[in-house]
Amino acid sequence: MKASFDVDPAVRIAVIGPSGAGKSTLLMALAGFLQPSAGRLEWDGFEITKQAPSARPFSVLFQDNNLFPHMSVVQNVGLGLRPSLRLSSGETNQVNEALVSVGLGDMGARKPAELSGGQQSRVALARVLVQRKPMILLDEPFAALGPALKADMLDLVAELCTQTGAGMMMVSHDPSDAKRICETAILVAGGRANAPVATDELLRNPPEVLRAYLGA
Repeated sequence: MKASFDVDPAVRIAVIGPSGAGKSTLLMALAGFLQPSAGRLEWDGFEITKQAPSARPFSVLFQDNNLFPHMSVVQNVGLGLRPSLRLSSGETNQVNEALVSVGLGDMGARKPAELSGGQQSRVALARVLVQRKPMILLDEPFAALGPALKADMLDLVAELCTQTGAGMMMVSHDPSDAKRICETAILVAGGRANAPVATDELLRNPPEVLRAYLGA
């Protein structure tokens, strides 16, 4: 897949396009889990192409939440700070603040199996927030939720990004998700991730490949 563009790190960006076009591949390359075969990635004027995922300015919210069933909610969120879970008092406060921000301030002792699907998504979101990275990458983390609950989670992510000043890049198969919280969109199709454009404009006048995918 080819890509060559700049993005404003403070905006909310949807990544849309046909299935299998490379949307998740784009996010994984940014996050450092996939190494590009050529080219370079830069953040704020500094090259990050060879940086380890933990050193990059991105935190990732995956499709399956990646919660550990034997750990409590607090422990699962704490992993976002230290894999050893040896947290300082300040870091423990960060975990508790993140849980409060996603509406789970009183559920820190529970295990994932004791939570609903929406609550599990909130735990995974809290683990992302506690890292305090400048941009969040979302790989369809709410796809398994019902329409109303998914809308609630999208609104929560948008609200938290506004509060923290974090940017966001979100893979989605649903154009209504993109329109709901993303002012900018990147179309991935035909082996290329195209430069960002206004979401409304892209969906109002989609190119043929996107029109065919959407059934428009």
